[in-house]
Amino acid sequence: MRKFLREKLPTQQSLQQNRWLRPLAHWLSHPNLWHLHRRSVAGGVAVGLFCGLIPGPLQMLSAVFLVVILRVNLPVALFTTLYTNPFTIVPLYLFAYEIGAWISGAQPLTQLPPLPALHWLDWFNPLWQWLSALGKPLLIGVPLLAISLALLGYVLVRIAWRMAVLIRWRQRKSH
Repeated sequence: MRKFLREKLPTQQSLQQNRWLRPLAHWLSHPNLWHLHRRSVAGGVAVGLFCGLIPGPLQMLSAVFLVVILRVNLPVALFTTLYTNPFTIVPLYLFAYEIGAWISGAQPLTQLPPLPALHWLDWFNPLWQWLSALGKPLLIGVPLLAISLALLGYVLVRIAWRMAVLIRWRQRKSH
């Protein structure tokens, strides 16, 4: 698993040479942000899943912030935030709304407010107004879904990593 991840993820040097990340090079130089071991990868997945539900371009910025604080794998966290995209964000937010409605006892939506037209230069305000129309259930559901996804991702990566190690041990032992 480690070999696969090393081939697919950007290196520490490539990110430090990025002109946008150069001012953060001091914070990005900690070795735990780049090590591929069970705890750091599982933590990176958890951070990415949690931050993926944050609206807009703040996903990766918040992932970098949490990664630096928690000292988990940076490239894995950044890559994992990409599970939210224009095709998945609305169903995820609707699922979060349902969770929030269930927890708060609010009535589930019978009809979704129409999604506003989003333009490159003016997308934040219309999207924020649409999300605000969904109200309290969404504000409860999004953090709960983010925490649930992060915990589930962390546990599944730890289990999968452990199983891969056990399989390799058994293969070595049988030879």
